[in-house]
Amino acid sequence: MGRGRAKAKQTKVARELKYSSHDTDFDALQRELSSSSSDNHEDDNRYEDPYDDGYDEYRR
Repeated sequence: MGRGRAKAKQTKVARELKYSSHDTDFDALQRELSSSSSDNHEDDNRYEDPYDDGYDEYRR
C-alpha cells in the first residue's frame, strides 16, 4: 500500500537530476582522470603473464 509516496519521491528526484543544471568542476575531473590513467599504465607494465610464450605475433 505505501508505494505511492515512494514512487512520487523517486519521480521528483529523477526530474530534478534530469532537468537541473549542475556546475561541473572540470579541473577536478581532469586531475582525477589523469591520475587514475597513469596508475593503470604502471600496473600493466608490472604484470607478466606466466603462460605467454612470446609468439603471439607469429600466430594466425
